Amino acid sequence: MSFKTVLTITGPGMGDGDLQIAARLCEEVDAHLAVLVVVLAAPPPVGEYAAIVSEDWLKERQADEKLLRQRTEAVSAFLAGQALSADIASEYPEAGWADETIGRRARYADITVAGPEMLAGKTLKGKVIEGALFSSGKPFLLLPEGSRPTLKPKCVVVAWDARIESSRAVRESLDILIGADEVHIVVVDPIRNEVHGAEPGADVAAYLARHGAKVTVDRLPNADHSIADVLRQHAVDIDADLMVMGAYGHSRLRERILGGVTRSILERPTLPVLLAR
Repeated sequence: MSFKTVLTITGPGMGDGDLQIAARLCEEVDAHLAVLVVVLAAPPPVGEYAAIVSEDWLKERQADEKLLRQRTEAVSAFLAGQALSADIASEYPEAGWADETIGRRARYADITVAGPEMLAGKTLKGKVIEGALFSSGKPFLLLPEGSRPTLKPKCVVVAWDARIESSRAVRESLDILIGADEVHIVVVDPIRNEVHGAEPGADVAAYLARHGAKVTVDRLPNADHSIADVLRQHAVDIDADLMVMGAYGHSRLRERILGGVTRSILERPTLPVLLAR
């Protein structure tokens, strides 16, 4: 799909670095930039001590609201200096439902982008990832420190496991894949069965080729390495600009307990990664 609205999220204590990256992406594809400023609110006091701490909580809330106003004003000033279409919104949700608040906003964008500043954070980073992946129905782009942010990559790695999530990621990134010089469908330790078919990766390669993408299928052994590490290394070996992958083929609980490709990539992305589910 084409990207006509790009969403990025920012918060207190963050600078303009992520905003600058998002603005450059919008200029690259002639898109509108939507910025959401979020400050996470402390939950209201409850129980027998509520009356005692409520005054402190109100002061904390007032301080948070001041931070929200200040960051919103700073973002407005930044956007005023940019020659692009843009809008700004602000939210002050409790941490417990911040992901839903972020996801609801992301439903009205074509893609949500998280830059190095956001990825270096903690609490807000988690809420952005949860909201973008599980509450928006739209793709999510990670842009780690030192990467080459672009929505027009020359070489793309598609992490393919034949699951619905992988298919969705391919569909959401179709315009990107068609425009790339090289698209590598990477299948790690594939099993020839009813899921992958007789030639793992061949069906999705044919699908993309019919759209005009320049596709190669790379079937790789894990060689006693994790799938995530195999994908990272292969991306380095072929000098890929972007990785496309489906997110959370297993349940989030299972991924958290046992680990998984999505979790590993989210914790340590080494190049821009577009995720969808």
